[in-house]
Amino acid sequence: MPHLSATARSVPGSGIRRIFELAAALDDVIQLSVGEPEMRVAPHILAAGAQAWSSDTTNYTPNSGLMLLRSALVGKLAEHNGVVVDEDQVHITAGGSQALHMAMCLTLDAGDEILIPNPGYATFSMASRLVGAVPVPYLLTADRGFAPNLAELEQLITPRTRVLLINSPSNPLGVVYGPVVLGELLDFAARHDLWVISDDVYEYFTFTGPFTSVASLDTTDRVFGVYSLSKTYGLTGGRIGYLVTPPGVSGTFRAAQEATVSCVNTPAQLAAVAAIEGDQSAITDAREHYRSNADAACAALSTRGIEFSRPDGAFYLWINVSYCSGGNVAEWAEAFLLTQRVAVAPGSAFGSAGEGWIRVCLAGQQEPLLTALSRLPER
Repeated sequence: MPHLSATARSVPGSGIRRIFELAAALDDVIQLSVGEPEMRVAPHILAAGAQAWSSDTTNYTPNSGLMLLRSALVGKLAEHNGVVVDEDQVHITAGGSQALHMAMCLTLDAGDEILIPNPGYATFSMASRLVGAVPVPYLLTADRGFAPNLAELEQLITPRTRVLLINSPSNPLGVVYGPVVLGELLDFAARHDLWVISDDVYEYFTFTGPFTSVASLDTTDRVFGVYSLSKTYGLTGGRIGYLVTPPGVSGTFRAAQEATVSCVNTPAQLAAVAAIEGDQSAITDAREHYRSNADAACAALSTRGIEFSRPDGAFYLWINVSYCSGGNVAEWAEAFLLTQRVAVAPGSAFGSAGEGWIRVCLAGQQEPLLTALSRLPER
């Protein structure tokens, strides 16, 4: 039998999905392992998608998406993100994951290197390997507030370094970088002539200050912005996101899009128009719910003397379980699921620096969240 490609075989499985799929086969599990908002999708968004299906609005769209949606996003980017672009720089994708994949397709050749956060979202490493590139982790530690260390970044530069990936608000850490840190990272990228891929998926969920888009500080046209409606509007299964590119990239993007998905399904795009242009109060409600959950969870852990990193954004809690995980948090998380019926994401799924930690989703109801945390072993 022929071999699968070495590139495909180099992509590691997701430690997050492993726990999620094990949990799906069990009863009475408190599911905290995946970033799934439990908020109901706003009725006007559902209605727009349903109307598209019922009226058979199901034909192809342009590779980069409906102009109606891209125009709405141009307005949103200017108002919310401080990013001024035209419709030719906005490209609709099948979720933020495809936006991330397309950004890497456009910036990386086989053997090129991309600097990714450690701990960082598992897909950063997986997607870069899928395009034949080499992920090079840069360390984020609690003692530095999980901010990148520029001196350490300098040591990672090689002749093959092509991209710096930034994620704020961070999955899994909940850290939010302000203009000073982001400006320093942009200056670093400019010194080494790197592209920047900025994962802004959790842009609406910050708790302690405003959100800053990396692209709003960019004066050298090097930022690819990755966005998603999945977390913002609870549309995780709708698979709708977008990639914002520097000028002059549209023709290359459209050819690559044609070679992958051609275009995103039309009803999802029309639902996205309704989401962007309609009532935004559900976002505010969700943010306050996540903040309340974070406050309650942090209080519960503090009472028990369990170390954690209080999130400034996103909707995750990063908890140190090294006191009980025995040096293998992936195995511990599986045993915790089987014995306590609580699904958490092992920190090692986010990189080597995540060993001994777990990520807990704060996007569900508060009572089961606190019940799940009460099942953590005593120190």
